Amino acid sequence: MRRGTVAALDSLRGLALGDAFGETWFPVLRAGGDALALIRARRTPEAPRWAWTDDTALAAALLRAAWPDGAVEPDAVAREFGLAYRADDGRGYASGMHELLPRLAEEPAAWRAASRALFGGEGSLGNGAAMRAAPLGALLAHDPGLAAERAVLAAEVTHRHPEGVAGAVAVTVAAALAVTARGPVDAGSLLRRVAGFTPPGLVREGLERAAALPAATAPGAAAEALGSGARMRADDTVPFALWSAARHLDDLADALWCVAEGLGDVDTTCAITGGVVAARIGVAAAPEEWLRRAESLPAWAPAA
Repeated sequence: MRRGTVAALDSLRGLALGDAFGETWFPVLRAGGDALALIRARRTPEAPRWAWTDDTALAAALLRAAWPDGAVEPDAVAREFGLAYRADDGRGYASGMHELLPRLAEEPAAWRAASRALFGGEGSLGNGAAMRAAPLGALLAHDPGLAAERAVLAAEVTHRHPEGVAGAVAVTVAAALAVTARGPVDAGSLLRRVAGFTPPGLVREGLERAAALPAATAPGAAAEALGSGARMRADDTVPFALWSAARHLDDLADALWCVAEGLGDVDTTCAITGGVVAARIGVAAAPEEWLRRAESLPAWAPAA
């Protein structure tokens, strides 16, 4: 098995690459361009630099808080999230995070009440806890059950709704299992294993549907069946992102092209998929042009 710290940093690199790759498609879509045709032709947009978003900022913050042994202390996680937001609040944070994260920078323990108070007291069921989760799973690959437990602790700092938590658990466990899987991996079997660790609810049901899709299912059909993040909910995002990762667990570029074809919340689906696949294989085999265009990680990560 790859060392947890190596796999975790590779996962963060893959997450950031996926995030930046996915984000490049939004200007094409906003300008009325045919992003889907370009994706199917495997032609990237002309943008010379690919910037990552809040997906990477919070994934790096979570990994920094859990480094190097995977311990998750929620107040420490909250503090890192708040500091990441304060460092650059223009990374595309969702509306609820603009409310929550500045407070956590000043008062980390406030997450206990403040995260539950979001969305009328239901807590967030968005995909934000899932998008940042893969590197933590890679760090804890030696024990997927422990990874699932700590995913809950990390998720609840910002996402208290059970579906928001379940999405984070699923991604964390998927990354852990990706690191330890031997030989060719059957996508359906992997997704069923992830579902077994995921709390009951819509996310788990989506994973079970993903596992049952025929092997010949096209990405667009899978996105239609599972959702690709258009509603920005965990249950509408995680099953398709993990289906794409499981289908291409040994080829990062193929995995990202696959998940991008679903469009939707494409930076987040690509971040999740990239983080899971890179936990297993790293990013060295990614296209050189992609690595050259993509924004570098936060300064502490290469040093670690």
